[in-house]
Amino acid sequence: MQLELRHLRTLCAIADAGSLSRAATSVGVSQPALTAQLHRIEESLGGQLFQRGRFGVLPTPFGQFVLTRARSVLLTVEELITGASSPENRATLRIGGYATPLLTGLVRRLFAEPDASITVHTEYSPRLLLDLLAAKRLDAAALVDYPGYEPPVPSSVEVRPIAIEPIHALVPAAHPLAEAAEIGLADLADEDWVLTPSDGVGWHEYVYTTCEESGFTPRVRHMMTEQPMTRTLVADHGAVTLCQATAVATPGVVIRPLKGAPLRLRHVVAWRTDGPIAHRSGEFVAMAVAAHEEASRRA
Repeated sequence: MQLELRHLRTLCAIADAGSLSRAATSVGVSQPALTAQLHRIEESLGGQLFQRGRFGVLPTPFGQFVLTRARSVLLTVEELITGASSPENRATLRIGGYATPLLTGLVRRLFAEPDASITVHTEYSPRLLLDLLAAKRLDAAALVDYPGYEPPVPSSVEVRPIAIEPIHALVPAAHPLAEAAEIGLADLADEDWVLTPSDGVGWHEYVYTTCEESGFTPRVRHMMTEQPMTRTLVADHGAVTLCQATAVATPGVVIRPLKGAPLRLRHVVAWRTDGPIAHRSGEFVAMAVAAHEEASRRA
């Protein structure tokens, strides 16, 4: 079988969905048809790309190798089609990131500069953001990772840590745990959880491993990235979730630290070494630090 762009898109859809059934829905085919196509792709490439687990499908090491290159190929083709690297667009600073208070504050500071021309592109996956930087689709980005799960950084990208902060619990305001100053992770063992999907850099593995070290497996009933819906499930339907320390409470929910800070998150900024941020990286890092400190004071 000759590998085509549609096959690469199929692999990325499976990785992003974390499930063959969800991926089949996203690409508009039946699950058996998608499974058969995946087997043909694996035979063509000579190795297993995904393995089934308790939480869906995860890329094998070989699968990660293929996915990194598949995303790069797709981004390059898109760039050729859209002309994103044409000379007339190079004066615009292209910032990417996961939607966090740090990114919000950083973008605000960049827009405040004289004659600022900026575009903002948000993605949930830190790995994808790094791929976008390597593919010259972004000039700089603000992303997150976790202790022991730091992703490999392309040689054309520079990364600088900004802060390491504990991950907190978000619980219903009416829950008995809301009265405590801190919540033990094991105290959430019997609750229904909302969890964000796998982000490609070990979020699920980190959470499940840490919970299992505390003696339980989280009962994840809901999976989503949308914060308004997550907070509705917590406030109105008794679910619990995890959140960044810089998150702000809203009606019906409270944010509490986890005892002993068993889960931590690292904020980092990244930029292309041949891009427009490289010559002012110190200033860029200082902006990011100030944005994080501002968000921490507001939390």
